[in-house]
Amino acid sequence: MKARELYQSGVTRLREADIEDAEIESSLLLGHLLNLSRAQVFLHNEQLSDSVIDDFERHLSRRLTREPLAYILGEQEFWSLPFYVNKDVLIPRPETELLLEIVLQVLKGESQEPSGRVLDMGTGSGVIAIVLALELPDALVCSLDISSAAQAVARKNAARHGVLDRVSFISSDWLAGIRKKPLFDLVVTNPPYVARETFVDLQPEVSLFEPRLALDGGQGGGDVIARFAGEVAAVLKPGGRFFMEIGADQSPFVMDLFSSFSEFDGLTVYEDYAGLPRIFHARRS
Repeated sequence: MKARELYQSGVTRLREADIEDAEIESSLLLGHLLNLSRAQVFLHNEQLSDSVIDDFERHLSRRLTREPLAYILGEQEFWSLPFYVNKDVLIPRPETELLLEIVLQVLKGESQEPSGRVLDMGTGSGVIAIVLALELPDALVCSLDISSAAQAVARKNAARHGVLDRVSFISSDWLAGIRKKPLFDLVVTNPPYVARETFVDLQPEVSLFEPRLALDGGQGGGDVIARFAGEVAAVLKPGGRFFMEIGADQSPFVMDLFSSFSEFDGLTVYEDYAGLPRIFHARRS
């Protein structure tokens, strides 16, 4: 069997399972096994080995159970960079790229690039901490997560992108393990904010495979945010910034919550490319 035949077989079966982007996914699966780009897959004209065909079948079978493609490939692109991912971490999403874009836009627009400490809360695969370490070369970044398995993935990614010497890893249940002193110039987080009651409506790729710890925000989706909100100001330096990715329906809740803390000013919510409230920003007054 040749690559185009195996590719087409994958496309047919993915379509039958109502999986979107069947053509893209089949070519990515086969390209991964052959160590070829998607374009090169279609130019590959040699007979495939039995081992490649068997591996493709195993990978395709996993995808047909709705396991996310990123977990099967072991990798997800983010910020135009490859990051390791597995079942212990949330798969990085475009909304989190927007979070980082806004963080950097605000800081660089006001000439306030932090040269001190940055905290990424709930680091998961480490994409936020690592991108900030790359984009803010004078900053020291702290990567915080309660999951040791997630931190292992984040360490691997930090080493992959050459910032392991500037990212420190903290095991903590949000800010419970952090001294309540003004230590950080910048705190960024993508917390769990999915409303627990909506899990039944999520795609099976999310509800069945991604770590619930990284998604479940409790009833209404705001429980985790409410847990740490009152402690953020204590760890920020005066003038320090706090940025957080939020659910599209959470803007009123988050604005009311942080308005109740006198230590903050400049509360702002930025919209995503679909015009939905997505990124919250506050300044330590």
